[in-house]
Amino acid sequence: MNIMLIGIDIIENERFARALKRRPRLAERVFTDAEREYCYSRPDPARHFAVRFAAKEAVGKALGTGVCSWREIEIVSGGKPEVRVTGSTSRTAAALGAGDLSVSLSHCGLVSVAVAAANDDRGEAHG
Repeated sequence: MNIMLIGIDIIENERFARALKRRPRLAERVFTDAEREYCYSRPDPARHFAVRFAAKEAVGKALGTGVCSWREIEIVSGGKPEVRVTGSTSRTAAALGAGDLSVSLSHCGLVSVAVAAANDDRGEAHG
C-alpha cells in the first residue's frame, strides 16, 4: 500500500519582504543561485522568494524532518515547478522512499502557499 507524504505551508508576502529587507543576506543563505536568479528576474521578487520559502517548508513537512538545510531543497522554475533535493535531504528522502517529490505553488497579493507531495513506496506511516 502506498502512503502519500504531504506537506503544506503558507506565508504572508509582505512579512517575507520585510525579512528580506532587514536581513540582506537572507536570500543567499536560503536560496540557490538559480532560485535567486529567477526571483530577481520577476517584477515582484519578494513574492517569488516567499512562495519558494513556503515550498521548502512544505517539503520539510512532507519528509517529516522539517528543513535541515535550506539550499539542499531547490525549487526549479520553468513551466511546472519541480523539487530538486541534494545532500542529507536527498538521503532522507531516499530513506523514506520519497525520491519523487512534487510541489504546487500559488501566490496572490497577500499570501503564498505551497503543497509538497511524495509517495512513500515502503507503505509505512510517518510522523
